[in-house]
Amino acid sequence: MYAWESGPALVQTVDFFTPIVDDPYLYGQIAAANSLSDVYAMGGRPLTALAIAGFPQDGLHADDIAQIFRGGFDKLREAGVALLGGHTVQDREIKFGYSVTGSVDPKRILTNAGARAGDRLILTKPLGTGIVGTAIKFGRAPGPVMDHAVASMRALNKAAAEAVVNFDGVHACTDITGFGLAGHASEMAAASHVTLVIEAAALPLIPGVIDMVAANKSGGLNTNRDHFGAGVAFDTGVTVELRDLIFDPQTSGGLFVSVAADQADRALEALKSAGVSACLVGLVEPESGTRLRVR
Repeated sequence: MYAWESGPALVQTVDFFTPIVDDPYLYGQIAAANSLSDVYAMGGRPLTALAIAGFPQDGLHADDIAQIFRGGFDKLREAGVALLGGHTVQDREIKFGYSVTGSVDPKRILTNAGARAGDRLILTKPLGTGIVGTAIKFGRAPGPVMDHAVASMRALNKAAAEAVVNFDGVHACTDITGFGLAGHASEMAAASHVTLVIEAAALPLIPGVIDMVAANKSGGLNTNRDHFGAGVAFDTGVTVELRDLIFDPQTSGGLFVSVAADQADRALEALKSAGVSACLVGLVEPESGTRLRVR
C-alpha cells in the first residue's frame, strides 16, 4: 500500500499459479478472481490489471491460450477492472495470473492486525478447494463436488468486501488462500495479539469434500501443518478430516472477518443480502499460549 499526500491510497498486488482445473476458460476466471482477492481483503477497489503468463512452446493449442485470457478478461470485466496489458514468457509449465492495482480509503484500510477480544469471526466461502484441486489432477473428483468448488473459486470477493467495509465494527480482515484457514487465522491472531477460537461444526465445507480428504491431501496441506501446527490446538472431538481441511491450502478462498459482537448479526445479514453465503464460525479471546483453537 502506498499513501498519496491526499486522496485514496494505492494498493498493488500480484498472484499467479498453475492450472487447478482442466477447462482453460474456467482456469482464467479462477486466476483472475484469486488475483483480485487481496485488494478486496483490504477493503479496496481494484482498478487496473496486468496479465502475467507463462506457456510452453509446444503442446498447448492457441485456442486454449485464448480461452485462458478470455476467462480472465471476462472476470476482470465483471469486477469493473481495466486490463492494461501484460507480459508472457515461454515456460515448460503453464502459469497465469495478474498484477492488480487498486485504491483504498486510508482511513478505512482493513488489515489482519485489528481483531479484538470479544469479536465474532465470519467466513464467506466454504473450505476444501485444495482437496478438490488435488482430486481433479488425478481424475478422482466427482462432478457435483467439482462444480461446487469451481463455482466458489470463480466467485469474486467483491460483494463480500462491499458489504462489510463500511461497518465500523469490522476490526480485521484477510482472505483465505494458500496458507489455509489455519495459517491465515494464525497470522491474524499473531498480528492482533489475541487467540482465535473456531467452532468446528460451524465451518462451511464444499459439499462432499469431507469424504475425499484422506486420498487427496496436497503437499501444501502438509507444509501448512508443519509451519503453523505448533500454534493450533484441536479439541478431541474434532475429526482428522476436519483438521486436514483447516490446513488445506485454498485457491480464491473467502474473506475471514473479525467484527464486534454487537454488529456481527448485522454484518452477517448484510453479507447474505449481497448474495454471499457467509457463516459465523467463531470468536476472539484474549491472547493465550495458542494462536488458534478449534473446538
